[in-house]
Amino acid sequence: MAEFDGLVFVALYWAAQALTIWAFVDALIRPASAFVATEKLSKPAWAGITGLAAVFVYLFGAMSLFGLPAVIAAVVYLVDVRPAVRGLSRGNSW
Repeated sequence: MAEFDGLVFVALYWAAQALTIWAFVDALIRPASAFVATEKLSKPAWAGITGLAAVFVYLFGAMSLFGLPAVIAAVVYLVDVRPAVRGLSRGNSW
């Protein structure tokens, strides 16, 4: 049973690491003007937040005192900020 638990934690770690890196790279490739136009935090702020989230997950793991808020920050970016910024950069009104 301990082997299964270890595999679950390793899978959660790699999933959280992939999620935070995805959020960081996505924040880097979006235009800065789209963040301002959607009234979100600036591009450097989101790049910093998601970059620190990736570092925290790497250093402390996903299920730690710093890892869980880091994963939450990446999820907030991907669920709230990314759709708004992505839709604006493509010219969609929604």
